[in-house]
Amino acid sequence: MSNAARVRQTADRIRVIVAETLERRVKDPRLGFVTITDARITNDLREATVFYTVFGSETERAETAAALESAKGLIRSEVGRRTGLRHTPSITFVPDAVPENARHIEELLMQARARDAEVQRNAARARYAGDPDPYRNRAEDKDRA
Repeated sequence: MSNAARVRQTADRIRVIVAETLERRVKDPRLGFVTITDARITNDLREATVFYTVFGSETERAETAAALESAKGLIRSEVGRRTGLRHTPSITFVPDAVPENARHIEELLMQARARDAEVQRNAARARYAGDPDPYRNRAEDKDRA
C-alpha cells in the first residue's frame, strides 16, 4: 500500500473513531448536536485535524468547541488504542466552514433568481423604440409610387 493511501485510510479511520467516541463515551452536557465531517492527517501521521459542524446557535457552537477541547485527551487515547499507530497523533478540532459557505451560496443564488425574474418582467413590458416592423414592406412601396 502506498504512503498516500495509508495516510488517507488512517484519516478516514480517525474520523470514524472520533465520531463513535463522541457518541458513546463523551458525556459532556456542553456537547451539542455535533457531526464529524472530515479528518486529515499529516504524512508522518503525527498531527490529525478533525473537522466538525454543530447544529445550533453561536453559544451552542462555542460550548461544543469547549467540550471537544476538554475531551481531547480521551479522544486521543481512544484513537491511539484503536488505530495501533506507533505514535498517537495529536488532534486539533476545527469548525467546518462548508455549511456557512453553502448558506452564503444559496443566498447569492436566490438573489440571482430574483434579478432574473425582474429582467423577464421588464422584457415582457418592453416595446420597440421605432416601428414594430422596421423592414420595408412591398405593399407600402407600391402605395408610395
